[in-house]
Amino acid sequence: MSSNEKDASEIKLKSKISKTELKRQKVLLIIAALYVIYGIVFYYLPLAGWIMAFENFSIGKGIFKSEKAGLRWFKYLFKKNSSFPRVIRNTLAMGSLNLVSQTITAIGFAILLNEVRNTFGKKLVQTISYLPHFLSWIVVTSIVREAFATNGMVNELLVNLHILKSPISYFMHTQYFWPIVAISNVWKETGWNAIIYLATITSIDPALYEAAAIDGAGRWQKIKNITLPGLRSTIIILLIMNIGNVINAGFEIQYLLGTGVLSPVSTTIDIYVLNHGMKNFSLGTAAGIFKTFVSMIFVFTFNFIARKTGEDHLF
Repeated sequence: MSSNEKDASEIKLKSKISKTELKRQKVLLIIAALYVIYGIVFYYLPLAGWIMAFENFSIGKGIFKSEKAGLRWFKYLFKKNSSFPRVIRNTLAMGSLNLVSQTITAIGFAILLNEVRNTFGKKLVQTISYLPHFLSWIVVTSIVREAFATNGMVNELLVNLHILKSPISYFMHTQYFWPIVAISNVWKETGWNAIIYLATITSIDPALYEAAAIDGAGRWQKIKNITLPGLRSTIIILLIMNIGNVINAGFEIQYLLGTGVLSPVSTTIDIYVLNHGMKNFSLGTAAGIFKTFVSMIFVFTFNFIARKTGEDHLF
């Protein structure tokens, strides 16, 4: 037997998993199998319902026997008298605002926390910053409505600082709704989003900061030349992952706050699916499929750009 054949046979033997090893990893394999089953049942089997988007779906006939409609419902979404293009605009605008504002504030907050030298104070601020993440959007929207009311905290503060001459009724003017959504998401999620960035900062070699201090670098120079470059790969990976969620601009805050005069700028794809999907399952499914494919395009496009530019990427 040649040396190449021996090497190949040894690789095959090593690649085989023994029964002893399977028994030893039995618990982990069972847990992994449960997750696989969960994914198949709740993520892949429901994809059969996508057939409804290509049918004139009837509950009585079911998804496989309903009348075929081709691309009729996709064309209906973009016809002239349809509100769906405006819904896409709202979704992308709010999703982009949320992505940019939350990314910047999370990075900034993580860097500020890292600069705090008092351990007790750092942990206290970090714990308090996490708490809004666990609040229901029902509670958050109630707080936001009170804060931005005509006689609320925001108006009172701005009037007292002479920034405004008189209070503004924010929920009666459409131009304020998107910023209010972005501010609400920042307040709720900044502490939680900063966890990964803070963990990345703590993993940076302390020797780099010590060498910079010896060379006379101040705090800002350390942040600029060590911390931010150390965060670069994490920022890019998280941006690629989160870019797919731009089309998931939200549902609860828009649904609870964006009523009446605000509905032209507050209706997202999720709300559109709720409003139309309960009446027309085929139309709602078509809108959902469109949303899924846009998310996939965003992720694949930005991952391709990152790979071509030599940055870290997902695949």
